[in-house]
Order: sequence, then C-alpha cells, then structure tokens
Amino acid sequence: MTIHDAYFAQLQAALLEEGELRPRLIVDLDRLDHNIDQAVAFAARAGKALRLVEKSLPSFELLDYIARRAGTRRLMSFHQPFLTLDAQHWPDADILLGKPMPVALVERFYHSLTGGFEPQRQLQWLIDSPERLEQYLALAQRLGLRLNVNLELDVGLHRGGVPQGRAGALMLSALLQRIAQHPQYLRFTGFMGYEPHVAMLPRLFGEPERLLAQAMATYQARVQQVQREAPALWAQALAADGQPPLTLNTAGSPTYRLHEQEQVSNELALGSGLLKPAHFDLPSLAGHLPALFIATPVLKTAGAFTLPGAGRLPALISRLAGRGKKALFIYGGNWLADPVSPVGLKASGLYGTSSNQQVLLAPTETALQVDDLVFLRPTQSEAVLLQFGDVLAVRAGRVVGRWPVFADA
Repeated sequence: MTIHDAYFAQLQAALLEEGELRPRLIVDLDRLDHNIDQAVAFAARAGKALRLVEKSLPSFELLDYIARRAGTRRLMSFHQPFLTLDAQHWPDADILLGKPMPVALVERFYHSLTGGFEPQRQLQWLIDSPERLEQYLALAQRLGLRLNVNLELDVGLHRGGVPQGRAGALMLSALLQRIAQHPQYLRFTGFMGYEPHVAMLPRLFGEPERLLAQAMATYQARVQQVQREAPALWAQALAADGQPPLTLNTAGSPTYRLHEQEQVSNELALGSGLLKPAHFDLPSLAGHLPALFIATPVLKTAGAFTLPGAGRLPALISRLAGRGKKALFIYGGNWLADPVSPVGLKASGLYGTSSNQQVLLAPTETALQVDDLVFLRPTQSEAVLLQFGDVLAVRAGRVVGRWPVFADA
C-alpha cells in the first residue's frame, strides 16, 4: 500500500539512505530556485531592488545561495546578535534594520564590531519616534559616530512609526529638523513602510489594490514632505559621495508582487515567500511553490486511538473521536507546522500536544509503520528554521548539503 505520493516517497528514501531518523528540516532547492527566479523577474519588471529578510532565512549558506542567484547584497536584519553575525560574514552587505533596536543593543553592536564592515557606509538604523532619535543621537555623540537613520512610516499597519495624517506630518518635521541640526552625527537615508495588511486583511476591509494605493499615497506624501521641507537632506541622501543611496523600502513576502505599477519605492523586502510556508498561501504568492518541510519518524503505532483514563466515559469518547483512525506517536512535535504527508494525518485536540512524542491520528488504512517518516509543512520560517540544527538542502530528491543555522552571538 502506498504511504506517500511520488514527491514525498522520494524524500523519504533520501532521508532513510542518509540515516536521518530524527526531526529534520528540509529545503527543496529546485523549488527554491523557482521561487527566487519568480522574485527576480518581478523585481526587474518593476524596476526595484530586492532586499533579503534575514530573520526568515536564518542560515548563511541559505542566504548566500539565494543572494547569488538573486544578485543582491542587501539584507534586512531584526535581531542584534544576528546583525553582528551579518557584519562578520557579509562585510560587503548593505544592511537595513527591520525594526527599531533599543539603544543599548545599538551600542553593543558597535562594541562587538570586527572586520571590514563599515557601518557609516553600509548600515541603516530604523527610527520610529523622536524619543528614539534622541537616544541614538546621544549615543552617536558619546561614541563619536555618525549614524545612518531610516525613518519607519505607518502606511496602514498601525504598528508604530511616523503616523498617518496631521500628527505624522508634525512628527516627520520634528525628526527632519533634529537630523539637520546634527549632520556630524545623523544622516537621513530614506524610509521603510511595511504594509502586509494589504494582502492579509479580509476583503471586507478592502481589495488589496485599493489598500495598497492608500498605503503608497501615505508614503508619497512623506517623500514629498522631505523634498519640500528638507531639500538639503534629500539631496544629501541622493549624493554620490560613497554613501548608500536613498532607500525607499516597502513590501514583504505577502505583498511584493503587488508593487509592479507604483513608482514611489525603490526596493522590496522578501524572505519567507521564497520558502512559502503555509501562512503564505496567498493569491499574491500563487506562483511560488512550497519549499520547506519537516520530516520526522514514527516511533510508535498504537492501533485504535485511546484517551488516558479509566472508565466508560473515556472509552466512549475514544471510540467516537477515533472512529476510523489509528494513533501514531512521532519523534518530537508541537511545532508551528501541519502534517501534509501521508494525506489524512491530523493532530488530536483531545489528547493534547507534546514536544516529545506528538500523537497524530491517521486513517486506519494508512500503512505507516515504525521508522517510516511523516512530513509536515511549517506555517512560518523564521522561528521554525532555528529548531532543528542543520537544514538539509535537497535537490532532485537527494541530500546535497547540510546548512548550519544562526546562533545568538
């Protein structure tokens, strides 16, 4: 009796040949290539650069592989220890912070800096408020540094940054004035406006195209405000003086393909969409293929599903809940992932979860035996990739690489 379809049967054979009978994370390089090529072709049509979201691809071998095929050295970093690793591993990288860092971590980064990476030329810190700008200014003055500051815009997500409307215009004016007052310590390098709500909100809130137009109208208004109120800062950011060019960053995996027509931004951020975990099964990513899976062996087959506890009630509930099902216990579990092969596997809400030996219910006709593999599809990449040790890189159903993941520095 067939356990898996041809794709997962080939993966199982490859892992069993390698002796991989423990939970492992798999990246399918053939599918990843397809997704990279989709993104590169789109960015070329839209006239925008690609920036890789490091937190969603936390392995230097994985990032190196994608960067080579995509032809980019731009990273977006979200975690100070990872930023330190980025600067060491990619001394030629152009790095934009994807969230504001507490100023103590900014100082820690500078104290840990080694090698040829030049923050004054290659790194942009994200600023979301006048208060944070003051903290960064004080640090720059104390350490004798000049910091590149990219300003976070609220373009509809409402997660912080320069707000929309009149309040945002006033805040931006204050930020620009403060930057202009201290050119030896602060340099304006552009904006970051993240808008995942455009693709993620229910259609009741509006069509993605309309929501995107609203977001980019806000973005355009902030660009025009800088050009109007601080032309010297705008000209400085555009000057060819060896400094990074003006960065007008937007998008993310859920929305990058919606930006073909807008002319405000000049780069798109992309991470999880290249691996397409389950939360990214969106119309905007219909052309991408799932490229990330968890494989783990069956440790025990328990026959008919049976709840713990004595007495007629547990027995009755077990018969009702487990009708047509048998219980399997896998190596590990409780991941941000859902079973995908064999078809018909599901977790038991009655039995509960376990990170040690998760119970899965399978149709009685499923031919899984002890040491057969179960495949799950992660719902996201950024947390899941850090849970399994080396990532197994697979091509044409064969393991071709073992790629270490990040560790906190």
